Amino acid sequence: MRPLFVPAMAFVSLLLAGCASAPNDPTLTLQTSKTPAQYADCVVPKLQGSALNPTVSQNQRSYRIVVPSKVSADNVLEAYKAGKGGKVFIYERHLLASNLLPSSFERAAQECI
Repeated sequence: MRPLFVPAMAFVSLLLAGCASAPNDPTLTLQTSKTPAQYADCVVPKLQGSALNPTVSQNQRSYRIVVPSKVSADNVLEAYKAGKGGKVFIYERHLLASNLLPSSFERAAQECI
């Protein structure tokens, strides 16, 4: 029983470390020549085409797109006015196995740059 305990505890520690990542740090920051409105108009249909259900909110300077997740924190994309275009912040929480390839959420965000 004891030989199984150590690997199991190591695995649980890795899972918890992924959950403890700083929630306020973006996982990806992008620069675009598009305004936040143009960027949102591009990315929302791509997310909907990937069977994701984005919710969009806006104010004078930014758009916030939230995609709910069943297994982790919601994925958030924020597009702000910046200079001659916009700056995009992506907050995406991955499961350990999904860190190898970009998700459909990240692909949609990068395709609209």
